[in-house]
Formats: sequence, C-alpha cells, structure tokens
Amino acid sequence: MLAACALGGCDGGKQQTARDADASGPPVRLGTKDFTEQFILGELYSQALRAEGFRVDLKPDVGSSEIIHQAMESGGLDMYPEYVGVLLSEIANRRERPRSPAAAYLAARAFEEQRGFTLLSATPFSNSNALAVKRSFARRHRLRTIADLGRVTGTVKIGAAPEFRTRFEGLVGLTDRYGLDNLEVKPLVIGEQYAALEEGEVDVATVFTTDGQLAGRGYVLLEDSRDLFASQRVAPVISRPALRTHGGRLTATIDAVSERLTTGAMREMNAAVDGDGQSPSKVADTFLRGEGLK
Repeated sequence: MLAACALGGCDGGKQQTARDADASGPPVRLGTKDFTEQFILGELYSQALRAEGFRVDLKPDVGSSEIIHQAMESGGLDMYPEYVGVLLSEIANRRERPRSPAAAYLAARAFEEQRGFTLLSATPFSNSNALAVKRSFARRHRLRTIADLGRVTGTVKIGAAPEFRTRFEGLVGLTDRYGLDNLEVKPLVIGEQYAALEEGEVDVATVFTTDGQLAGRGYVLLEDSRDLFASQRVAPVISRPALRTHGGRLTATIDAVSERLTTGAMREMNAAVDGDGQSPSKVADTFLRGEGLK
C-alpha cells in the first residue's frame, strides 16, 4: 500500500476493503505501443498496480498511437501510456505548438475529456522525437540542424517506423516546415534504426531522446530549429468508466510511478533492455523495488 498511503494517507480497514474489491473486480486492461520504452512503461504501471492488489491484463505491443487509440475508442483497452505531443499532433491533428509542456498537457487532457477519456499526471521526462546521424556523416556534410539536410547532394535515406511517412512529426512536417524534398523513408521496426545507421543502410535515423543507445555513442542529434518535434512527456490515457470503477487508489498508484520517471531513469532502463538484454519485466521490478513501490 506504499503508493496510495504515501500520497494521501489511508485507513487500514478501508484500504484493505478497497484492495479486496479491486482484487475481485474487473481487471485494468492496460495496453502499450510497440517499442522498448513502452514495454517498460507497461511493466512499471502493471506491476505497481498488482502490488496494490489490482488485477491487470497487460496487452503489450498493440501498435502505434493511431492503432492503440482506436483500441481505446472501441472499448478494448482501459488505459495506455501516451506521449502528449504525439497525442496532439497525430490523434488530435493539431499543428500549432503549445507555449509550454504544461499547456500541451492541458490541451491534450481537454481533447481526451471530450471523447470519454482523461489523462493522469505526466512524467518529468520528455521523450521527444529527434533525427540522429553518425558523427562522420555530420562532419562530411557540415550538418548541425535538420535544415542542413537540404544541402546534401542526392537522396537522404531516413530509417524510421512506417507511420513516419504520414505523420506531421515525420515526413509531412519535414516537407512543410523545412522544405526538404530530398528525403526517402526506409521503413524499419522501432529499434532497428541504429543498426541500419551503423551499417550504412540509412543516412539518418529517427530516435527518441531517452534511447539508451544515445549514451556514450558517436551520434549527432540534429537541432530542430523550427520546432517540428514537440515536448513528449508521458501521461497515461484512461477511460472515464475505468476511473470510476477503480477510483482514487488507481490514480495514486499510477501517479506515484510517473513522478519518479526522470530522463536519467528512463535512459538507464532503456539501456538495460536494449544494451544489456534484460527483460522489461525485470528492469521494471528492479526500479519499483528501488523506489519503494513494491
């Protein structure tokens, strides 16, 4: 009961009654998207909930934001961790950039509340999209910003997830905001872009700023001088019915995990999975125990 008690105090008898009700009630159907950080987030939230007596049906690898949000709308999921900027640009179809991460969060929450959902608290870390190149490629073509890709002779191959071709935070925005017309997207499973970059199959890779592979490696992140890529703090999307069913204990438990997820913590956990070969489940368990949440 650490998470709930730590945030608001609790009466032992009432808390046990709530735990018993959650243990016998419907499970929380928690989905994730299709890459390492999402698998870790799914394990973090599901393990913390189970430690508090909730039943959880974890559904990893549902798909991209577009796919997993459809699963929420069809009633197949109760909750999933989302990146606020992606939610606004790709689900809400908003091209303007809010003036701050707090404003982005409020806009995303208002959008979801019109559709029968809401957002729980956002994480301290922001896992923004970025474009990375090898240091040697940057030197050869004198690259510092995304706009500099326009002066590279010939076609520039970008390794990215398939949805990058149709997203505003993707090829659409690179064309609209930067005027780049020399780009070709090579569709890759998320996680494979680093190997493709190392092997020369692509010139540029789409990455997340919390990727463990970025630590101590010879990559250059191109400056996004025209603010294409938005702030990407994570805020779990949850349905109103699920929130009513499971109440404040669920919110307190999830928020207790979210508030501890700094950029350093996420990069370390991502590296433990992608670099050291640990499972998302083990990495999440180690983190939660270290934070006193299990």
